[in-house]
Amino acid sequence: MSSSPLFGIVPAGQPLITEPASMPSPTSLLYSLPTSKHFSHIVVFMLPGIALPPGTAAAIYLAAASDVANSGSGPNFKFLGAIGPGKESAMFKVTSGESGLMIGVSVESEDAIASQLQMLAANKATNPGSGSVALPGTMVLAQRIIQNAFNFLSSFSGAAGPGGVEVVPLKAFEDWWRKFESRIRSDPSFLEKQSD
Repeated sequence: MSSSPLFGIVPAGQPLITEPASMPSPTSLLYSLPTSKHFSHIVVFMLPGIALPPGTAAAIYLAAASDVANSGSGPNFKFLGAIGPGKESAMFKVTSGESGLMIGVSVESEDAIASQLQMLAANKATNPGSGSVALPGTMVLAQRIIQNAFNFLSSFSGAAGPGGVEVVPLKAFEDWWRKFESRIRSDPSFLEKQSD
């Protein structure tokens, strides 16, 4: 493979990464993802003017950085998908963690990648909860936000106002909003993970 950058990786809200952390073989590259901020998606793409050898594509893998550094038997990479001619970019849902993540890009035969894509699709069909989490619809998210607010604010109820109606102080709502915003910043996908 060329010594100039071949692929670009963008963790959502982070700068572009084009330089691999290492090149374990002539056809594979490892990229370190930042650990300083949380992100839930990455985009992997071929840089302009880059052409892969005929009959090949780039398989995209994910592993914890600690697994890559400490594994004697080789890291446990999870196949995410692929890019190549006709599909020069792809977005993947990931969960950033304290230990950091590594993206592996491996130029492989189109046939080998096609069989991995079929297995990935079959796994998602039989285990819909595995891999990336399907985003809930707007109505479901709205219900989860309202339920979160109700659960928090109900702890402040008890003081009866005019007509015997329970009253919750406005400050309680402000406290909930501040905590809710903080939780969204620290874990943007927490509402997606909630069970219905």
